[in-house]
Amino acid sequence: MSGASRRPTAPSPAVIGIDVATASVRVMCVDGRGRVLAEARADLPPPVRTAAGTSEQDARSWWPTVRSALRRTTGALPRGGREVIAVAVSATSGTIVPAGIDGEPLGLALMYDDRRAADINAEAQRAGSTRWDALGLSVGPTAALGRAVWCLRTYGPALHHVLHTPEFIGRELTGRPVATDWSHALKSGYDARAGEWAHEVFGALDFPTGLLPSVGAPGTEAGTVGPAAAEATGLPEGCSVRLGMTDGCAGQIATGAVEPGRFVGVIGTTYVLKGVSEHLVRDATGAFYSHRHPDGWWLPGGASNTGGECLADTAPARLPALDNAAAARGPASYVRYPLCRDGERFPFVSGAARGFERGRPRDEADAHRAALEGVAFLERLALDRVEELGIPVLGPLHAAGGGSRSAVWTAIRATVLDRPVRVVERAETAFGAALLAATGTLHEDLAASVAAMVHSGALVEPVPAERPALEETYGRFVMALRGRGWLPDD
Repeated sequence: MSGASRRPTAPSPAVIGIDVATASVRVMCVDGRGRVLAEARADLPPPVRTAAGTSEQDARSWWPTVRSALRRTTGALPRGGREVIAVAVSATSGTIVPAGIDGEPLGLALMYDDRRAADINAEAQRAGSTRWDALGLSVGPTAALGRAVWCLRTYGPALHHVLHTPEFIGRELTGRPVATDWSHALKSGYDARAGEWAHEVFGALDFPTGLLPSVGAPGTEAGTVGPAAAEATGLPEGCSVRLGMTDGCAGQIATGAVEPGRFVGVIGTTYVLKGVSEHLVRDATGAFYSHRHPDGWWLPGGASNTGGECLADTAPARLPALDNAAAARGPASYVRYPLCRDGERFPFVSGAARGFERGRPRDEADAHRAALEGVAFLERLALDRVEELGIPVLGPLHAAGGGSRSAVWTAIRATVLDRPVRVVERAETAFGAALLAATGTLHEDLAASVAAMVHSGALVEPVPAERPALEETYGRFVMALRGRGWLPDD
């Protein structure tokens, strides 16, 4: 045997995705085939929230936490991180940091759910109503736009930069200011269709847009890893730093739903539907709005107040047995709308909406089955709403979130929708960020990254024997919503 044949194969190049979430940082390193080579997680201090609606976190905790998770990840790689050619950061949508001339925080980060600037955001909505209507957007009470203005009014001339989380981390990685992506910029007042900040809105609020970062497409290069960050993290100096997307968008990308007509339904605490359309579609009800796709398409989506929260009172250890009993029983004997909060926001908007039952459960298994069906009915309403807006829904629905781990729930969803449901293997924000890091580095574009790196899980088909009963129950569900005035008549 020759010496060459005994020589070990060099490790293939890899990329890293970083997810800076509310409670923790997650770092994931994957190769060009989507195999996870190493990963690490580190906790962040919890945000401090008050009854007045403020929500803050110490931004100075972010980089040490990211640095630690990166160091542990690169330290677990065969070449100690030298095989990493690109990295991308995703974070919560609308979290911002007021910073001085050197990029250091002037105060605490204002989190995505901070409501202190609700009045300013109402002004911004009025000032830009024509633009927002054209985009199908509204400036809600927690929008980052108003909080950016609040920062200027609070810190005055000391304020030199308003940074989203990825730019804050990007400065540490590169040693210089970096651009933001048009996904993180959306709730700060960026118009991704026109490719500009909403200048008339900021002008009306006396806010110079020079305090805001430049904006680029997700997946494009923002800079390269500098010597200080390389020494601190194990990333190689010169490693490409790519623009990411918000956590929700990165999670969608991780499912492989990146081409027009592809949609993913995520059952977590609440239900979220996200997809891809060729054209910007506006929803007059405000239930649906769109991010911009990295390739210029659009990412319409909406989030319900209904979802896996309906099972929160059931001990997790009991869920498998209840699932088995619900599968054996078949369709529920009654109708249940398993909303646990006050009001609904998607697929219809009603502050008056409340959970209800039409009929009574025969036993615990019947009640469990009715809850699963109720969320599936909301999902069907959501997909119907998408198609009413003129957006085609093609192929299987991708499924993600904790609810997708339930085989019976997934089968119910497929049957109610009368379309296959494909359970996704790794619908994680960090993996989606890694796909963006691979775009233009390991692979030519995002579609090529997804094709090579996303591995679909099981395809679950509808259950023909249960479809007639579920169709009848769905009809009663819709009638009950209309009867209460929450769902408009056709």
